[in-house]
Amino acid sequence: MALLRLKWISTDLLASVCHMKRAVCPGSFDPVTFGHLDIIERASARFDELVVAVLVNRTKSSLFTVEERMEMIRETTAHLPNVRVDSWSGLLVDYCKSNEIQSIVKGLRAVTDFDYELQMAQVNLQSSGVETMFMATAPTHSFLSSSLVKELAHYGGNVSSMVPEIVNTALKSRVQEGGK
Repeated sequence: MALLRLKWISTDLLASVCHMKRAVCPGSFDPVTFGHLDIIERASARFDELVVAVLVNRTKSSLFTVEERMEMIRETTAHLPNVRVDSWSGLLVDYCKSNEIQSIVKGLRAVTDFDYELQMAQVNLQSSGVETMFMATAPTHSFLSSSLVKELAHYGGNVSSMVPEIVNTALKSRVQEGGK
């Protein structure tokens, strides 16, 4: 009886490990904003593991390097034990496949975001079976974008209500360096 019970427990444990719910929250995060962090925090509560993937876009010039962006995200999500930060320069569905990730989490600010993201979600589902979960951005962050933050910082605007202090400090420093 004890042997049978032990077998049942180990099988149950194996099944729970194999069915771990993992998701990826992709973006350029150049820089990470309170809007991004809101989505990351809320998504981390719904999955066993959430990977924040800093995507490399070779057609865009970034204010911060991939490594700098990853470090800012690590520091601002350190209180979330199930969040891991990584980077990727290929197709997101290939990243999902190689990391056994079943879901993509995307934040939506407005209807204009939805049109593009829905098309991407449908392509990803059809080509790989990876589902996309959309999360509405909190109303307090619905206007936020990394581009807006960078532009305001470039002209000396106060972005402290839009980004964590570590990001604000890095922005000020980078702007003083001339954006290099």
